[in-house]
Amino acid sequence: MKLQMVDLQGQYLALKQEIDAAIAQVLANSHFINGPDVTRFAQEFAAYNQVPYVITCANGTDALQLALMALDLQPGEEVIVPAFTYVATAEAIALLGLTPVFADVDPHTFLLTAAAIEEQITSRTKAIVPVHLFGQCTDMAPILALAKKHDLYVIEDTAQAIGAAYTFPDGTAKKAGTMGHIGTTSFFPSKNLGCYGDGGALLVQEDALAAKLQMLANHGQKQKYHHDLVGINSRLDTLQAAILSVKLRHLDIFNGNRQASAAFYNEQLALLPGIKLPTRAVQSTHVFHQYTLICSDISREALRAHLQQQGIPSMVYYPLPLHRQKAYEQYHKNKNPLPVSEKLSNQVLSLPIHTEQDPEQLIFITAAIKEFTNQQYR
Repeated sequence: MKLQMVDLQGQYLALKQEIDAAIAQVLANSHFINGPDVTRFAQEFAAYNQVPYVITCANGTDALQLALMALDLQPGEEVIVPAFTYVATAEAIALLGLTPVFADVDPHTFLLTAAAIEEQITSRTKAIVPVHLFGQCTDMAPILALAKKHDLYVIEDTAQAIGAAYTFPDGTAKKAGTMGHIGTTSFFPSKNLGCYGDGGALLVQEDALAAKLQMLANHGQKQKYHHDLVGINSRLDTLQAAILSVKLRHLDIFNGNRQASAAFYNEQLALLPGIKLPTRAVQSTHVFHQYTLICSDISREALRAHLQQQGIPSMVYYPLPLHRQKAYEQYHKNKNPLPVSEKLSNQVLSLPIHTEQDPEQLIFITAAIKEFTNQQYR
């Protein structure tokens, strides 16, 4: 049995006829940059997320950088980010001469909280970047209220949670990436909505902000060869847009398959000693970009080794929190430790989860985990 963290080939084979037709159409038209498929996908993605504008770009990191550029933040100003996330969130901030400020996360959902953010706010704070980690939304209502109180921008990093929905206290539901000033996402192949290369996008509500982002992503120009802003060259190519249009039609099914796999894991692993299952945020649906356990009273390394012996892959997201990374230690000098992020980095373990998993695979994986815990607690 061949097991993978993400079965991209299996997903392609399931969509082969649609994907091949979309690629063939682009090749026939030979409009590889800014072709009509790019505009069409942007419109489809905007409609799916119920926002007026989607600005496509080259990747998720560019999306974060463009968002920060559009808000005219100045060097030295501070942007609060979770310490437990992928480096791109802080990387874009540091590259622009801004100061990433690391906040701790909730020990159960792994998400940034308004209380943790408030502890880090200073007179230099200008923005917050909540990360909708592993497939569910950060609790946005108190974060948005806090941002309004302190006049801060909110940039949502929703690279891992496209399709998740957040319900506000008044019952209003919004998709991940549509609640702050700007939402950013990645279409890296392993994402729930992934292309066959690099790709990214920004989700925007305001007309002027959308126009500015479009210019910034296109060398700062609105009219060709007339550059009103200092921009960058960041675009989604036509082939990737065509592929994404096909996959977008199946995204809710993809997410449903992931949720079904997660439900099976939950049922089979619920009573095992030494591990904690993923906690579902009350306010958000979960699209399970990752299914991440906490190895609370067992050795994570020993469990990984046992799974590997059985041919079962696993991953650690993330083995070192951002404030402990060599490149970012300079931003965390003389500050208190962030104990939750540090503890999670030593305990989390993600299991295979993807759209093509079948019951046989899931039974095999959970049986191996049960075998390990039974050996540990004889």
